[in-house]
Amino acid sequence: MKYFIDVVKKYAVFSGRARRAEYWFFTLFYLIFSIVLTLIDSATGLMSMQSGMGVLSTLFGLALIIPSIAVTIRRLHDSGKSGWWLLFMLIPLLGWIVGLIFMVLGSSEGENKYGANPITG
Repeated sequence: MKYFIDVVKKYAVFSGRARRAEYWFFTLFYLIFSIVLTLIDSATGLMSMQSGMGVLSTLFGLALIIPSIAVTIRRLHDSGKSGWWLLFMLIPLLGWIVGLIFMVLGSSEGENKYGANPITG
């Protein structure tokens, strides 16, 4: 939960680096909260059956779209990649596979052009 809160505190920080743990724990809690909010939307009648979207889950997603992009860019920076690689992930299937590989890559050793290694620095 600490990582989720840390990412939200860095709401629009696109510079620097993010460890794998920061990215994956944020993603895990984002998914958990989204599922819970979708269930609440369904139980309270706030879910639109036509669009499949609920009020609470949609607001949650909109509120966290910028932190999600920011932590993904910082994660790319941690492996020495430019944040522009995020656009490559818009390509269906191939982009998603490449994106997943980039997200699981380890940190580049020591300092890179995006800052100090978050594990050691």
